[in-house]
Amino acid sequence: MFTYHSLMKTISLLAGLLLFAGSLFAQTNDPVIMKIAGQPITRSEFEYSYNKNNSEGVIDKKSVTDYVDLFINYKLKVQAALDERMDTLSSYKKEFRQYRDQQIRPALVTDDDVEKEARSIYDGEVKRVGPDGLVKPAHIFVRLSPNDGKDREAAAKQKIDSLYNALKAGADFDELARTKSEDPGAAVKAGVIGWISHGQTFEEFDKAAYALSIGEVSEPVLSPVGWHIIKMIEKKQIEPYDSLRQNIISFIERRNLRDGIAERKIQEEVKASEGKQTAEQIMDAHAERMAAENPDLKYLIREYHDGLLLYEISNREVWEKAANDEAGLTAFFSKNKKKYAWDSPRFKGMVYHVKDQKDVKAVKKCVQGLAFADWNEKLRSTFNGDSIIRIRVEKGIFKKGDNALVDSLVFKEKNVKVKKLKDYPIDAIYGKKLKAPKEMSDVRSLVTSDYQELLERNWVAELRKKYLVEVYEEVVKTVNNH
Repeated sequence: MFTYHSLMKTISLLAGLLLFAGSLFAQTNDPVIMKIAGQPITRSEFEYSYNKNNSEGVIDKKSVTDYVDLFINYKLKVQAALDERMDTLSSYKKEFRQYRDQQIRPALVTDDDVEKEARSIYDGEVKRVGPDGLVKPAHIFVRLSPNDGKDREAAAKQKIDSLYNALKAGADFDELARTKSEDPGAAVKAGVIGWISHGQTFEEFDKAAYALSIGEVSEPVLSPVGWHIIKMIEKKQIEPYDSLRQNIISFIERRNLRDGIAERKIQEEVKASEGKQTAEQIMDAHAERMAAENPDLKYLIREYHDGLLLYEISNREVWEKAANDEAGLTAFFSKNKKKYAWDSPRFKGMVYHVKDQKDVKAVKKCVQGLAFADWNEKLRSTFNGDSIIRIRVEKGIFKKGDNALVDSLVFKEKNVKVKKLKDYPIDAIYGKKLKAPKEMSDVRSLVTSDYQELLERNWVAELRKKYLVEVYEEVVKTVNNH
């Protein structure tokens, strides 16, 4: 007998089969390519990373097989950072959100939002310009300043009156503006200032200019900066929105006003939530939704997330650790001295330039017995401690070709042209010629780089032991081939 119980069992079975089929389809469509510390990595995530780091223009391209190991090491370091809870640090959260939101915020702004902003800018400009519209005046200008005395004021008044009388007698306005005006920026354009509206210049100039008809010339007008004779070149009303729309859109893009639009929209959502959501929570929700809709965006956000974690933990475990480990660097150098042998001698010391012959010996005496690293500070405090610079110094480890004076005096190169330093005519050197580096500091940058590589190798080896890594080779074979 077909009972209610058997009916429900059949429905449950069918539902289970459908769920299984959906799960199977998802796994087939985007299967797990590996698991690191129990966390599944899909083929699409691996492909995103592989294709981005092996695109056209990348010199050191890797095969998929080679990239698998690099990707695993990358993810292991990220997992170590997560275990250290570096993602909970406020500094990390702030930096991650800044990177993420740079991708999210522009997408919050629609074409309608930009159109609305453009219309708002236009309407604001129309209101600002007002019914009198725009004017394009030219002027002949005689400058005055608040500190000018009576004589200068009288001379300026006499000049402007003379120019005005010349115009009344038939002189050419453009020619006088070019040759007699004391506004050089406008003078080269025959006195033309350009389009202006009310409130963009001095009240006296504004009132006189707007009172003129096209082609009309004013009597001399006094403003806070001097005398003007104004000629009205052209008048117009602001153009219709449709004729200016594209220029306003371009202005919005150039000034990155989209960001302001996005911020307003976010604040509107905060207000609409009635205190239930913060701006950060709203951005988190937008990021989650958009990432779910766009796989490339999802992996880009994850790349920011993981990349920042990788930087933080690598800095702690490798870069900063190596840079500050003097004992470790020294021991590493001692053990690998042959690796850092030079192919030619070096000069370890300084080239210096002085004004007074007595300073040649004084400089040498100043640094004798000091560690090489301490020379700069001692020289600065002794010779250049006040506003007078007594010596110029170039300190370092020089090979042949690095410095003309070293080439001439140390490496005995002939026909080397040594350029004299202005105001410091006396040249000298002090230091030692070395066939090979004597101490770690002589090749610090190379030693530090190699020591960092050692620390990283050891760290990765520890992570490989600590975390379980499972790679599904049958899925690896389908990368970019499915």
